[in-house]
Amino acid sequence: MGVMRDVDIIWEELLDAFENRDPELVYLLDRLSGEIYLVPADYDDEGFWQEVAENSDQYLSIPGFDYEQERLLLYQFIQEIDNPHLRDMLTRAYAGKLPYGKVEEILSFYPDEMDHLEALRESHLSERIKRWLEEHDIFESDIL
Repeated sequence: MGVMRDVDIIWEELLDAFENRDPELVYLLDRLSGEIYLVPADYDDEGFWQEVAENSDQYLSIPGFDYEQERLLLYQFIQEIDNPHLRDMLTRAYAGKLPYGKVEEILSFYPDEMDHLEALRESHLSERIKRWLEEHDIFESDIL
């Protein structure tokens, strides 16, 4: 991997890319300019895709949402819940058992736990992004 030039990357755009759940959208980071591009996966411009492929050191595909990591995070969060009734409801929702709803719907009645889950998600996402940046020789001082 090459050395990163002195470019600025906008953190919020990286967050959007890593939270992307749509497989029809591709986020690319231009390592030379720091720009993040959002491109439809079915973008019909062979020249564009050829340029991206030929310049793989310049254009990095940004990984999207990681469902496996989200499930693991949610499982760990549920195990840490002290309230046995809430933990049971969340466990049933996690397993997809009726009559309970979605985890977020249940937690809407428990604002402290909802805030804790959101803080965990943000922390894990930030760590995931930082690891990815380090793997590609991009350092936090380049992030806005």
